[in-house]
Amino acid sequence: MACSTKKDTFLARNSHALSTKYNILYNGQIAFDKGMQTVNSAETDNFWEILPVERMLVQDPFSEEARVKNPDFELAETKATKAIQKHSMNIGGKEKNFQMDEAYLLLGKSRYYEERFIPALDAFNYILYKYPTSSNINTARIWREKTNMRLGNEAIVIKNINQILKDVKVDPQAYADAHALLAEAFFNIQQNDSTIVNLQIAEKFTKKNPERARYRFILGQLFQAKSERDSALAYYQSVIDMNRKGDRKYLIHSYAKKAQLFDYENGDKQAFVERYNKLVDDRENRPFLDVLYYEMGVFFDKTSDQQSALEFYNASLQTKSADNYLVASNYRNIGNMYFKNTDYTLAAKYYDSTLVKLNPKSREYVYLEKKRLNLDDVIKYEAIAQQNDSILKVIAYSPEERTNYYQKYIDQLQAANAEKQKKADEDAEKQENLARSNPDDIAAAPTPPGFSTFGPPTSADAKNVFYFYNPTTVAYGKLQFKKNFGNRTAEGQWRTSLASINQALADGEADSKERQQASDSIVIEPKYTVAYYTDQLPTDSEKISSLKKDRDFAYYQLGLLYKENFKEYDLASEKLEQLLVFQPEEKLVLPTEYNLYKIYQITNPSRASSIKNQITTQYPDSRYAQIINNTASAETNMNSADAVYKKYYELYEAEQFSVVLDTIDDLIREYSGEEIASKFELLKANALGKTKGLAAYKSGLEEVATHYPNSEEGKNAQDILAKQIPVLEKMEFTTVDEKNWKILYQIPAKDEKAVKEIETKFKKFLNDENYMKLTFSVDQYNGETAFCVIHAIKSQSYAYDLAKLLKEDKKYKIQQEPIVISSSNYSIVQIKKNIDAYTALKTP
Repeated sequence: MACSTKKDTFLARNSHALSTKYNILYNGQIAFDKGMQTVNSAETDNFWEILPVERMLVQDPFSEEARVKNPDFELAETKATKAIQKHSMNIGGKEKNFQMDEAYLLLGKSRYYEERFIPALDAFNYILYKYPTSSNINTARIWREKTNMRLGNEAIVIKNINQILKDVKVDPQAYADAHALLAEAFFNIQQNDSTIVNLQIAEKFTKKNPERARYRFILGQLFQAKSERDSALAYYQSVIDMNRKGDRKYLIHSYAKKAQLFDYENGDKQAFVERYNKLVDDRENRPFLDVLYYEMGVFFDKTSDQQSALEFYNASLQTKSADNYLVASNYRNIGNMYFKNTDYTLAAKYYDSTLVKLNPKSREYVYLEKKRLNLDDVIKYEAIAQQNDSILKVIAYSPEERTNYYQKYIDQLQAANAEKQKKADEDAEKQENLARSNPDDIAAAPTPPGFSTFGPPTSADAKNVFYFYNPTTVAYGKLQFKKNFGNRTAEGQWRTSLASINQALADGEADSKERQQASDSIVIEPKYTVAYYTDQLPTDSEKISSLKKDRDFAYYQLGLLYKENFKEYDLASEKLEQLLVFQPEEKLVLPTEYNLYKIYQITNPSRASSIKNQITTQYPDSRYAQIINNTASAETNMNSADAVYKKYYELYEAEQFSVVLDTIDDLIREYSGEEIASKFELLKANALGKTKGLAAYKSGLEEVATHYPNSEEGKNAQDILAKQIPVLEKMEFTTVDEKNWKILYQIPAKDEKAVKEIETKFKKFLNDENYMKLTFSVDQYNGETAFCVIHAIKSQSYAYDLAKLLKEDKKYKIQQEPIVISSSNYSIVQIKKNIDAYTALKTP
């Protein structure tokens, strides 16, 4: 009873306090410190963004990582709970164990790092309410506000911390912690000026060098975000000056940030390279070579030394960095280099690698994904442009120039192949020499039973035995010599026997003839002849014209892609200017000049003014001239374009296909080069399908897909061609008995008199007997023909009977020949426009 938690005695108080401090809390604090070491070692800072003041990453509570708890913090919490449960002396509403505030502080901190913020807040509040005179009161208040900030209560944090700083005189470290907390709260509500002020105070008063280095680095980031270059450089340099007093990562990334702020116009580039070479050579910096190599790559990239930049980017990648964004940045920058050099295939591959490493939810991912998809079109059109350019260039040569051109290429090809063969022969010879001199083969030679060796003492290691010291290998060699060459005298030209020499002299002339015949019979590979290439060149004017047309369209599409999708105005203007040199079709000239005008408005205003005058002078009545000269008129024109499209789409829906087709080509020419042109092209394809059938529809869709691949209509056309057209082409007439039949009367499309006559007679029939609830419609077939159709007939036999009745009965006497057809076959007729094929099947 002397040590009871219910007795307020000197012995009880001190006994429980000592047990709490030197037993339970001691072990709990060891566990907590171990947990903090784990946090500091496992936590990876994202130096691509402004660092948080406190090194702690709050995880998604629903993620797999969040479910894995740190056992050290759990142990610390358990110890703190045990101390409270076993040694708390709450007597008369007051705590008599002066170590209980330490227990509750450890409890709250453990819960805080376990990301259980509400229970942590309870622990800190308990200290404030129950131990107002505790020496840890200010520490508890600061930890409570840290917890409030994690709960998103920044306004409460700012209010309470300011109150603490006003009311209480705190020690320098607590003062620094309070201002650091204020800085983070202001940063969270995007008040960066207040963040900087408070962080500067925290940096000044903190006694911990790792914290000071971190605060200085964050201040440098904040000033860099505000574009205050000198202040940012000063803080980064102060981190560098701390050297080993702070963590190495802050020093290296300070160098990296200074590299990002390097003045490429006035800075000392030689000193920059020397400084980074020194950093790379320092073995202490080996864990950070990925960062150093990347910044060197960026430096050389911006100084237009692409070869060095590529080497350093690849060196950074070879370090197998754990920083995914750094890896993505290396891939992205290499991709950009290849893109600028117009090597779009390689650029696309590097962009693919970049996307793998980027966060799919980031804006950069969305932008780069779109750029990558657009690159497919660039690759396609660049290939067409380069191939057709090459062919047209050679076609334009004279026969002699063409022969010289291909002969030069053949010579280069043969030289390259000869060099390749020479290297292969050298490699083979080296391998053969190695095989001959391999002592393993000698050591492996068999020794006959009972045969003793002579010469120097032999070693157990056969690899050290010289060839001529081993009589077994010498004997084996003699046998092989006789087998290959027979008995030879020890004299010159021993490889050739005298008989062989005489025979060779006698047969010299015959051999010469045979060699000549063999030489004549050698077959020359086609690729080494000029004719192989010239025979493949097109000679038909129509094919050459098609090549030119495709080349011109590719240049136009490339110009638009570079302008609209990549904002690469120099590349865009280069392609469009070259297109005008080619003298393309008239429909491409005006849109090309207009797009050049829009580009030069941004890059070259004087050139834009020249093109504006050219368009206004040569095409004064064009829509482009109106757009250039009057902005309001441009908006009106755009609205009118939409109105025109709406008008013709309504005509299409009203089955006025002939009216649509009569004017659609003029509209396509008028709006060529604008987004709405693809809509008119697709409308034309649909109208052709309705009037001329599936083949015309397919051809129209191919036009849309080919000429407008980047538009929504072009992509829809590609989808229809890939998925629907093959299904429709496979459709054939069926003989299966169906329950839905029709009767057709074929009439001229504009013969309203015939339509009215048939409709009147059919309505008369309906008045007499419409037991089947039949219906009547007039369907367009093509531009010249229409069908009067009777629907909803349930059987083929009834359809034939009704057709006979309407033709022969005196009350109706419909003169046109009826066509009885099932609903499915009627769909095929309308899709393929093959009514003649159907009637031929029905005619015996």
